[in-house]
Amino acid sequence: MPTRILYLCTGNSCRSQIAEGWTRQLGGELFEAQSAGIEAHGKNPRAIEVMADKGVDISGQESTVVTDAMLQWADVVVTVCGHADEQCPVLPDHVSKVHWPLTDPAKATGTEDEIMDAFRATRKEVKRRVESLITLLGEGGEV
Repeated sequence: MPTRILYLCTGNSCRSQIAEGWTRQLGGELFEAQSAGIEAHGKNPRAIEVMADKGVDISGQESTVVTDAMLQWADVVVTVCGHADEQCPVLPDHVSKVHWPLTDPAKATGTEDEIMDAFRATRKEVKRRVESLITLLGEGGEV
């Protein structure tokens, strides 16, 4: 049975969407991923674009609000921002929790190139963290 990872963010528009996409791409049949938010802010077009640049299509993923059913489904919940970590609902006993304090690229300012650089940096950092998590869990490690 695959390990089920739920990525939780404030608005489920960017960081958690990227993490879900990388997990789907890199996790194979051993992992399933969903993402949700404390609120739903819609999908960020820049997040979709930077993932498409790496051949990962996240355009079909939905921006949703976390539900009790999602929490019951998950084996691991990863909060990807401080607000989601602080507002994370009480987790069922069987669910492990990990916190990744990721910078929000949607708050980047400057030229379009500078903003896209922030999205690319987040994409790279999330990929690194997803790869580490998949390796740890795939080896039977605990989070």
